[in-house]
Amino acid sequence: MPSIGRCASAISGEAVLSPLVVWSIAIGVMLALAFYVTRLVKHSDEDSLHDMGLAILEFGRAYPAEAIRSLHSTADANTIFVRLHDNKSGIMRNRGNHFACHVIRPGRVRVTPTPEPKGFSAEFLDSPTQNGTFVFKNENEAAEVSLWLLDNYVSVADRQLSAEPQPASNTGRSD
Repeated sequence: MPSIGRCASAISGEAVLSPLVVWSIAIGVMLALAFYVTRLVKHSDEDSLHDMGLAILEFGRAYPAEAIRSLHSTADANTIFVRLHDNKSGIMRNRGNHFACHVIRPGRVRVTPTPEPKGFSAEFLDSPTQNGTFVFKNENEAAEVSLWLLDNYVSVADRQLSAEPQPASNTGRSD
């Protein structure tokens, strides 16, 4: 026998929602909200791995004794090449939720040009997992990084110093 309260609401024209429908709607809203929040967090995590400040911290954590001179990122921001203070270089590869860092010893990398002038292929003899083809935002960055890797880099400041005339030293004896 139906309850008197339900009969009264049905007679007055009010719609009665069953508890199953109410709970289904509530659970659906919570699932949609959870999906939205996880997508936001994932997008935020991906952006943070392309941050140069985070790259400096990660490389410093992996190699605390190395001083970073400059950083150059590939066009897709998944690889960062690091020029160190003592003219060594390093590489950082984005591996999902962390960077894989490696210091490149002089003479332990082979660089070959690609048909595209904005990139090159590199073979790391000490760390084959870092091998790959790297494309940069412009040709100048690709050229500069390839010169670092080949240990032939002369900075603009070094070129300016070598262009200045050196004072002649007095090597002859005056009697």
